[in-house]
Amino acid sequence: MVSESVFQLCTSNVSVTSEWAKDTSKPINQVVKELYGKYPITTKENLDYPIATPEDLERARQCGKWDGTEPSELFLRMFHDVLRTLDQDPLVGVVSPSLIGSSGVMPLTIISAIHDVIRHMANLIARAETEVFLATNYWLFSDSTTFITNALRELSRRAGERGARVVVKIMYDRGSPKQAFNQHLEVSEKDWLAAAVRLPPAAEIPNIDLEVVNYHQPILGTFHAKFLVVDRRIACIGSNNIQDNANFEMLTHLEGPIVDSFYDMCLISWHNAMKPPLPLAGKPAALQTSTSLDQSSHGAMFDSAGGFLRNDLLARNPGSELVNEEKRERVGEMRLPLHTAKDEHYDVDIASEVMRIQSAMTARTGESEVDVISRHLNWKKHVDLKGDAPEPEAGNEFIPYIPHPAHKPFPIAMVCRKPWGTPNHNLVNVPQNAAFISALRNATHNVFIQTPNLNAKRLIPEIIAAVKRKIKVTYIMCLGYNDSGELLPGQNGTNEMIANQLYTSIPQEDKKYLDIYNYVAKDMTQPIHDEKKARSCHIKLMIVDDHIGILGNGNQDTQSWYQSQESNIMFDDPTVCSAWLDGLRRNQNTFKYGAVDKVDGCWKDKDGNMAEGSIGIDPGMFSSFRGMLGAIARVRGTGDF
Repeated sequence: MVSESVFQLCTSNVSVTSEWAKDTSKPINQVVKELYGKYPITTKENLDYPIATPEDLERARQCGKWDGTEPSELFLRMFHDVLRTLDQDPLVGVVSPSLIGSSGVMPLTIISAIHDVIRHMANLIARAETEVFLATNYWLFSDSTTFITNALRELSRRAGERGARVVVKIMYDRGSPKQAFNQHLEVSEKDWLAAAVRLPPAAEIPNIDLEVVNYHQPILGTFHAKFLVVDRRIACIGSNNIQDNANFEMLTHLEGPIVDSFYDMCLISWHNAMKPPLPLAGKPAALQTSTSLDQSSHGAMFDSAGGFLRNDLLARNPGSELVNEEKRERVGEMRLPLHTAKDEHYDVDIASEVMRIQSAMTARTGESEVDVISRHLNWKKHVDLKGDAPEPEAGNEFIPYIPHPAHKPFPIAMVCRKPWGTPNHNLVNVPQNAAFISALRNATHNVFIQTPNLNAKRLIPEIIAAVKRKIKVTYIMCLGYNDSGELLPGQNGTNEMIANQLYTSIPQEDKKYLDIYNYVAKDMTQPIHDEKKARSCHIKLMIVDDHIGILGNGNQDTQSWYQSQESNIMFDDPTVCSAWLDGLRRNQNTFKYGAVDKVDGCWKDKDGNMAEGSIGIDPGMFSSFRGMLGAIARVRGTGDF
């Protein structure tokens, strides 16, 4: 059951945010020590909690601030196990216990290439009024970073027009020897102007107060978190870093009280004093009375049953700046210029962004629909890669931006983890891992996973146990994703090695309950090895029994399970989960062409050949050397993470 100390912390109204708001001149780590310093930090490997009783579930329910929403039994079982991890350290989940369970709404999900995700982030930054907090694992100068830096310049311009200033905080992890002495390095303007970063000089953003922190916990405690909070009204969480690559990514946009939980995570992660402090420290998102779902433009994207009117947006959205009496054509009959790093076109709201993306997905003269998809996915890295997939059938079109119709708030919990720099696996008992394990133990029907890598040693027996209980487990991985890095000692092996281990550990009669796939892009008919940097997948997702979703930064690999700081949400809503599963089915060809062989766990074509670049289940005698090269590539920013 939830301990009395954790229960008291969760049911209080005290948080790092609420205490820091009383004196924002204080370093945030000082507030953390004052609130939680009396709790000894321990490491416990035990995640084998007894099955929660009805009384335990009721106690867990009382630990969340659900704002009138009603968590399901499965959600409470998972949340109960998450709360048990707080006994060792109340901030092991990088959020105050009083904010770990909350609620909110989800106006938009993006399932597409990285540039579509960053377009939305750039629009939100440009539309900010008071403050922005952006956290990413890796920042490397590219078109992706230019989207963001252009948005900062646009934000400064708009702020100047209204006579205002905006506070912007950026966190990233660019390892430095100085972090042996100070893990949260303040980045000087000289350093953020360096060729690999290229944030704007202060003179180019005169109406922004920009502060940057470079955070890493040596040796292996990577700041792997990726989230954005704007004006304490909007939070975005997803899988992408801020750099150019060929990754297929996923991001979701949240509003409502859950934003206060993200805000708290911002402060705890920042650690230092803020100079200047965030202006909205004393203005909780929970007090907001409206969200993007209340905008007329948002409602105009849907029919009376909540169906997405993707082909009729311009005609049915008179509130948008993109529409006037002379331009009420269908989306498919006109083209709006795409917002790019070199040609900026900012939008006023989510509906306008959706229209612009849908316009970009219409065929030019002589193009097939697959040509359109290839053009969109090629974007930066592989301009000549042509898809070989057949045309999508009706109802299976590629839709990058998936708006959600108006809905009531639903329960959301933060299931994150703090970093652990020591090169061992001692810190496994964290909210993220507890949520993943509890999902597999408590599911009654099915578990769906999509992840670049799956090799966490503690996860594998849980998958086997679930399959033996006749739970349908489906997971999608990326062929060859960081194979060299996963061959390092202690990383537990590549995706193909683990798929082989799973299938050889399960009785023949139970193999029908485990389906493993390699990611196949929407325009392709077979997986493309990650070494080609052409069509890779970086999504980090779990859906349980079709109504519990877990999305964020945490991979199902050794680094995310044991070392990195990760941020994830866990929510309870069947409608959103259904929309996600539909979007994943639409926007990739994995389920058609990506199934691996249930004998050896490797993908093969119709002639029995493995994909080009695949190393199969035996990496050979030089695997550790290859792993070292992969680790070097990661540190240099040329590998995958």
